[in-house]
Amino acid sequence: MSSNRPPIIWRAIAFVTIVCLSLLVLDGWRSWNARAVKLGEMDVATANLSRAMAQQADDTFKEADTALLALAERVEVDGTSPAAMKRLRGILLMSRQQLPQLDGLFVYDANGNWLANTTSTPLNRFNNADREYFIFHKQHRDARVHIGAPIISRSSGNWVIPVSRRIDNGDGSFGGVVLATVKIDFFRQFYDTLQIGNAGAVALVLNNGTMLVRRPFDTKLVGASMQGTELYRHYVALGPVGTAFIKSAQDGVTRLNSYRNLQDYPVFVAAALSKNEILHEWWRDTVWHSAGVLCLVVVVALSGWHLVRQIELRTRTEAELIKTHDSLERLNRTLEMLAMQDGLTGLANRRQFDVTLHDEFSHAMGQGSGLALIMIDVDCFKQYNDTYGHAAGDECLSTISRLIRDLAARRPRDLVARYGGEEIAVLLPETGIEDAVAVAETVRHAIRELGIEHRGSPAGVVTISAGVEARVPARGMDDPTRLIHAADIALYEAKREGRNRVVAARKDAVH
Repeated sequence: MSSNRPPIIWRAIAFVTIVCLSLLVLDGWRSWNARAVKLGEMDVATANLSRAMAQQADDTFKEADTALLALAERVEVDGTSPAAMKRLRGILLMSRQQLPQLDGLFVYDANGNWLANTTSTPLNRFNNADREYFIFHKQHRDARVHIGAPIISRSSGNWVIPVSRRIDNGDGSFGGVVLATVKIDFFRQFYDTLQIGNAGAVALVLNNGTMLVRRPFDTKLVGASMQGTELYRHYVALGPVGTAFIKSAQDGVTRLNSYRNLQDYPVFVAAALSKNEILHEWWRDTVWHSAGVLCLVVVVALSGWHLVRQIELRTRTEAELIKTHDSLERLNRTLEMLAMQDGLTGLANRRQFDVTLHDEFSHAMGQGSGLALIMIDVDCFKQYNDTYGHAAGDECLSTISRLIRDLAARRPRDLVARYGGEEIAVLLPETGIEDAVAVAETVRHAIRELGIEHRGSPAGVVTISAGVEARVPARGMDDPTRLIHAADIALYEAKREGRNRVVAARKDAVH
């Protein structure tokens, strides 16, 4: 056994070690990939959940807003006379019956006095001039709808979300407010139907950070500020739509949160699933699977130890056989390399080119990526051989080949091959026609700049012509020969147009 090779015993130990580590690594990769897939599925699930919540909230507020818009217009047109208010109350009651999400509908004058409502509460019992929504409309001439922080209704005692619009007098001055109170229980009932697990959470929040309603429901959180929470910071910084793992400021549970802004109103929703619940099944599967793999590793390690012992006993008698086998392997590798390499230029030969072209063509077809081919021919090479001799011609071709390989084969999968005679092919995976033409032009300029004397060429120096084709192979419609044919046609065009140039294949060259 030669001194520069490791003993067979160490190779066996290394083999067993690699097998055991490979099993562990592959199992780890499988588990991690399964985790990523699970999180990806839950990412989609939470996004769909938030989209459904946003649509439900948007529809709920839009129905209330539509009713308010009609009420405000009627008050502004008909006025607030007792007769008008009597007719208006009938409309309020009808709208209330049609909109189950509403706790009540109200009309207030400019002083906050009740003009009409859908409750049995006497009109003179309360004054709402102190409410946030009333003050907002009194101070702002904005005609848009206003959604305020949750309040406890004075008429029903229920938690409600005030949705209101301003009433203008004929001169544009403040004339009062129309109000629809949306029941928080309406959202609670909908959120209770959502499948979010035992530790999931959903929330409806104003854009200013005020909590409207949350599941799990807690009256302490109704109207609370979320401005200091990580969820709100994500929404402000990255909104209006996003997904992130966030530790809840309410209960400390880390959840996958998907938040989404309502299309027409200053409100956003958040749907969150517990990270622990998402990964629970994955953890269980990983533990069982990993335990099985560990048992297999132990079996392999024991078998390997027994194998090493057997190899150690037979090393002396098999040394010569191993040496002969290794020599034969080296010879086979050398022959294989020589069989795939051009002896003169050191480039890949035609055989290797054909194999690589077939593989890359299949890969490009499967991935839907581009594949470019540059066919290069040395201009007037026969005249060069006739003038300077075949030895000089071989040297010239070797020099040009090395330059093309250095300039064109910049990536591991790029291939430069001697196609035949003085013709060289450059195969560029994942490359479009413009980039391939740029590579060919770079090669052409570089070879001309070598300044190799050529009295038989119109340029006076050795030059090349190149034909370029690139395409995204279509399954059932293309094959590698069509790519070669198109590049050959382009090369012929370059020769016909005067040589020392690069021509790209026309789109209609080969179909």
